[in-house]
Amino acid sequence: MKKDTSELLKELASCESFTSFYNENEDCMVSGSLCAYLAELLESKGIKKADAIRKSELSEVYAYQIFSGLRIPERKKLLSLAVGMGLTLCEVQTLLKHCSYAPLYAKCPFDCIVIYGICREMMVMDINSLLYEYGEETLG
Repeated sequence: MKKDTSELLKELASCESFTSFYNENEDCMVSGSLCAYLAELLESKGIKKADAIRKSELSEVYAYQIFSGLRIPERKKLLSLAVGMGLTLCEVQTLLKHCSYAPLYAKCPFDCIVIYGICREMMVMDINSLLYEYGEETLG
């Protein structure tokens, strides 16, 4: 059974040896490539790459480069892709971690709006309208 982040933090803060900690918890670490995780999400959700790209409102060439591993997108572009794929908030947070980006944080106005949109399964265009209405940068 995988441990949650708070459990890992407690163990890490009190461990005698990093090597022992890491060896015991390696299966809890976020690993694997972004493109492999994206492919896994597409398969598990039963959606086509082309549909996800269209709904993400990203450039088709740019999005295919993300899926193939040729590009690591900036955080906002990755969020657009996540919305286009119809990911849950939990899936989005894991996706952000795959690129070493900060998870969405409800106290940050931009993130708060994006979380709201994800939880309500809004489209990129609708989230962008809400971001614009509140003076925030759009997803792209």
